[in-house]
Amino acid sequence: MIRASVLLEKLTYTCVRGNTDREVSGLVYDSRKIEKGCMFVCIAGANVDGHSFAAQAAQAGAAVLVTQKEVDLPPECDVTVIRTKDTRYALAFLSAAWFGYPAEEMKIIGITGTKGKTTTTYLVKSILEHAGRKVGLIGTIEAIIGDRHIPAGNTTPESYVLQEYFRQMKDQGCDTVVMEVSSQGLMMHRTQGFVFDIGIFTNIEPDHIGPNEHEDFADYMACKGLLFRQCRIGIVNCDDTHWQSVVKGHTCRLETYGFSEKADLQAHNMQLIKKPGSLGVRFDVTGLLHLSVETNTPGRFSVYNALTAIAICRHFGVLGEDIREALLSAHVKGRIEIIRVSDAFTLMIDYAHNAMALESLLVTLREYQPHRLVCLFGCGGNRSRLRRYEMGEVSGRLADLSVITSDNPRFEEPQAIIDDIKVGIGRTKGRYVEICDRKEAIRYVIDNGEPGDIIVLAGKGHEDYQEIQGKKYPMDERVLIREILEERGAGL
Repeated sequence: MIRASVLLEKLTYTCVRGNTDREVSGLVYDSRKIEKGCMFVCIAGANVDGHSFAAQAAQAGAAVLVTQKEVDLPPECDVTVIRTKDTRYALAFLSAAWFGYPAEEMKIIGITGTKGKTTTTYLVKSILEHAGRKVGLIGTIEAIIGDRHIPAGNTTPESYVLQEYFRQMKDQGCDTVVMEVSSQGLMMHRTQGFVFDIGIFTNIEPDHIGPNEHEDFADYMACKGLLFRQCRIGIVNCDDTHWQSVVKGHTCRLETYGFSEKADLQAHNMQLIKKPGSLGVRFDVTGLLHLSVETNTPGRFSVYNALTAIAICRHFGVLGEDIREALLSAHVKGRIEIIRVSDAFTLMIDYAHNAMALESLLVTLREYQPHRLVCLFGCGGNRSRLRRYEMGEVSGRLADLSVITSDNPRFEEPQAIIDDIKVGIGRTKGRYVEICDRKEAIRYVIDNGEPGDIIVLAGKGHEDYQEIQGKKYPMDERVLIREILEERGAGL
């Protein structure tokens, strides 16, 4: 139990009914979880408005209602009503107070940008843990709290869940948290209630623009920029043409990184590394830190991811040797994840599931001059058909062979999705085969791999399921590869 006045201590509000000297037994923002004695925060969502449940909450014995507009309540209900400007914003501060402000007891690192967030969080975790720190992680794939791996619902969870994770991390002995910060999370105030020690901007491209997201690119940039009014140190990629627009109005101390000679931390002398069954990159770091490093993932964007992680970890006094060793050993599930199946060719799994991501990946892999670049992919059902045309066109243009297969067909027929992809490939001169069953498609590319090939299984990445007719069936490409190799007697 905690007094309402304690939970409200960092908020501006008006008490329009009752008083704040009430004991609160729980903090609730989901009407299905209303209980006697709780504080119920009325959130005006895109589809459901929590204010419509205010009377129900009062009748169920809620001690306090937090609202941003008037609510009709039965006069006999003994309930305190708090009015504030924005209940989503309020929920973040209430949640931080409810869990005892755990973020103040740890170093919090937030990474925003269109690409690179997921990989960079894992790189930072790897480097800092290699140097002896205990690090919690929150991101697109999962939250990691000690030995627990919790699948993610959102890149940046709701503020209550975020603060709950922080508390669990602190209780597990974590001294640092590294997390992905989405534009939606910033726009919906999920990261309010605490200050990031370090905020990072990786890059930005038009994305997440449309209904219930961002109205235009300017709004998308502005929401990303909110991070730099919520952190002490901002670290930004100054090679991105929009970086100054993103950090406009910042309140933090800024540092820059990139290939640019104007960057505070610079990458030089990039060299591509090609070994049997694997790809990587080597480069030098100068400026705020001097060292040479190597990664086991390919291309220029791998340099950016590693340089971002180095720029962050420099603030923790991590030694160069720890950085080098951690970067070589780090891997991220489903992000350019190389699966060793043969010394003759390279096979990798990547989450590239739209045209922009797929083009970036295939252009990068082209730089390694493969004998053939083979791209296996599908597209999700009940999604834009334009995405299918675009992905088909990208693969047809950049890959030597496209293998079209099923992804998450959802409520559509897989063959209908494949036919749409073929429309896009038809705009190019690209060769393709179609194999609807994903396991059989993977078997085909493995059995027909030629020396020097680079083979990409695109679209599924970290996902371990296939969604068909409203049901998720287990399907992990790593497991499929293992089964295929065992069936032919190779083993991994």
